Formats: sequence, C-alpha cells, structure tokens
Amino acid sequence: MANISDLVETYIKEILHESDGFLEIQRNDIASKFNCVPSQINYVIQTRFTIEKGYIVESKRGGGGYIRIRKVKIENEPYIYQQMANLIGDQINQQGAYDIIERLFEEEILTEREARLMMTATSKEILRFEIPIRDHLRAELLKAMISVLLFTK
Repeated sequence: MANISDLVETYIKEILHESDGFLEIQRNDIASKFNCVPSQINYVIQTRFTIEKGYIVESKRGGGGYIRIRKVKIENEPYIYQQMANLIGDQINQQGAYDIIERLFEEEILTEREARLMMTATSKEILRFEIPIRDHLRAELLKAMISVLLFTK
C-alpha cells in the first residue's frame, strides 16, 4: 500500500499533467483532501518536486498562500549538456545524481540501460571515497557521461 507522500505526489503529478505542466495549489486544500497536516505537503513538495527532477516551485506562506509548480521540459538538445552541467555544479550527492538521471530517462534522452549504468557508476558503493571527494568525482563522472551520450548519438 502506498504511503501518504506517494499518494500526494501522484495526485499533484496527475493535476500537473492535466494542466499542461503548471499548477497553483493551496497547502491546506491538499492537506484536507488527504487528511494530513500541511507540513506533510511541504515535505512532498520539497523532496519530490525539485529542480533536479525538472520542477520549479514557488511558494508563499500565510492566509492567501499558495504553491506554484511548473514542470520544466527539456526543449533544445544542444543546450541540455550546459543545463545539466550547471545543475550538477562542482559536486553532487547520490540522490541529486539519481534525480537528474531519472529526469533524462523520463525525457527519453537516456535509455533504461544507460540510466542504470549511470546510476551504478555514480553510486556510493562504487565511489568509495570520503564525502567531499566522492561528491566531486560523482559530478565529474556524471557530466562526462552526459556529454558522451549527448554528443555521440
């Protein structure tokens, strides 16, 4: 059985899909719908609708508060590498790398096999170094793999 976070995520993604990638919601309305506290909605938004996963989130708290979520599509393949390199930066943790890889897979830029290989190569089980070095090495590997995949197809 799915937990409340999974249900909220699925619900928001369905609404986003139906509204062509833009949504404005109120925390309290969704919390009421799922019989949970508004902080649970915040948690879902903060962890499952990140820039790495392809979402831009704006939020205003208070009485007339809202959450705006926009799904960002990757439009122009020649610029994908630069967008991804900027997003990755000089270091990236494992979850951030996985989010980017999953997004490239969802956008059909990577095959399932390529995505699995990239996830394996960037996992902490393979990169057995201390955290600052590991995150830096992961970033460099990820950028190099994305570059090869984009420019050699």
